Amino acid sequence: MTSENQQHPQTEEIGVAGFSTLVLMLGTAAMVHLGVAPDPVSGEKKPDLGQAKQMIDLLDVLKAKTSGNLTVGEANVLDDLLFDLRMRYLEAVKQT
Repeated sequence: MTSENQQHPQTEEIGVAGFSTLVLMLGTAAMVHLGVAPDPVSGEKKPDLGQAKQMIDLLDVLKAKTSGNLTVGEANVLDDLLFDLRMRYLEAVKQT
């Protein structure tokens, strides 16, 4: 156990909030707005493509602003998520 973990022993128990967690949180919000995942409050799947696009654009801004500062794993999570969300968004737009 490092000295940092000794100062904050609960970190291991509850998990570390990091870049990938932030990316996945924004991705989950995009999935809700795409109507793929249910709204956590209402339980309904109600697409809102404007909000979905905003979440995707926000992730794209995050990618641009963190370019060169991410680990390979973090960059892969962000790239894979953006690709998946963009494909789902295009499919949703086609269906409207």
